Amino acid sequence: MKAAQWMGSKNIQLGTVPKPMLTAPKDAIVQITHCTICGSDLHMYNPDMKIAMEKGLILGHEAIGIVTEVGPEVKSLESGDRVIILPVIACGECFYCEREEYSLCDRTNPSKAMEQLYGHRISGIFGYSTLTGGYPGNQAEYCRVPNADLVCVKAPKDVPAKKLLGLCDVTPTAWHGNELAEVGKGDVVGVWGCGAVGLSIQRLALFRGAKKVYAIDKDPERLALAEKYGSIPVDVSAHKDVADYILEVEPHGLDRAVEASGFRSTSSVAHTIMRGIFAEGDSALMEKAITLRGGQLYAQKYFPYLLDITKNGEYDPSFMFTYEDDFENISTDYAKFNSHEIPGGLKVCLTTAFGRSQ
Repeated sequence: MKAAQWMGSKNIQLGTVPKPMLTAPKDAIVQITHCTICGSDLHMYNPDMKIAMEKGLILGHEAIGIVTEVGPEVKSLESGDRVIILPVIACGECFYCEREEYSLCDRTNPSKAMEQLYGHRISGIFGYSTLTGGYPGNQAEYCRVPNADLVCVKAPKDVPAKKLLGLCDVTPTAWHGNELAEVGKGDVVGVWGCGAVGLSIQRLALFRGAKKVYAIDKDPERLALAEKYGSIPVDVSAHKDVADYILEVEPHGLDRAVEASGFRSTSSVAHTIMRGIFAEGDSALMEKAITLRGGQLYAQKYFPYLLDITKNGEYDPSFMFTYEDDFENISTDYAKFNSHEIPGGLKVCLTTAFGRSQ
């Protein structure tokens, strides 16, 4: 089969590798119809994670497809089912999974390096370095899915592919951000970042009843999209101090704030963000009863709800795909994505030969 393989920094090649096989009784094999490139994949494309990479690793953790084989202990899936493959590989049985904190699963990621770096291993993740288990990803024509009953979400065949592809990672990540921030009716929300995740957080905040959502970025094209979808754009290039500006227009500050730009904050930037939510310094954090939270998405926790609101038309995640291409061009699309040259400025929907035949 064809697969996108990491061969070194800024070197993603479409290689030919053996088709995956069932290796455990709870596995499924999925023939991929559509996949995409995530912003977090760029950490591997660039040298950021070079030390944790193995040459030839198949990348990708956002894909949909058709089940072709299932192991003897798979209960909810059968050959021919259309599925969303979630990025989080969880066991469903450990302490964390029983609490629906699936990304903290302590059974699916054997990486000792991650444990040393962070003090705890998160779950396995498809195609995301040896730190998350070294699982082959799904930027490929086929993917082996462990614990398939939990990691796959069965999807109707009449829902457009881009809607389902948007549900793999970006939408549950955005919903998770709203959950962590406890966004609700009447809230004034600030979202730093207007990429696919940031825009999704903004749209879902409004869906959850937020009164106002401030979209904070410097990209005019993305700010225009944010405004189109109902947020109030704030161009950081036009405001010397974003926090001061927010306090001018919202004297009581923000009720909720979500950082979705994916940067490693310098202390000055972090301090500015904290000021914007009245959390300046430890004393302000204490005195104003501010809660600061973070964490990887609990993908499985938010289904079937996110699929339901997509099926019934309440929410459409397909907006994030501003460009479509054939899967075979993925090497070129990585370079375009890395240099912000994807037409429309957000994500690319890649269709495999099998997907094009459907």
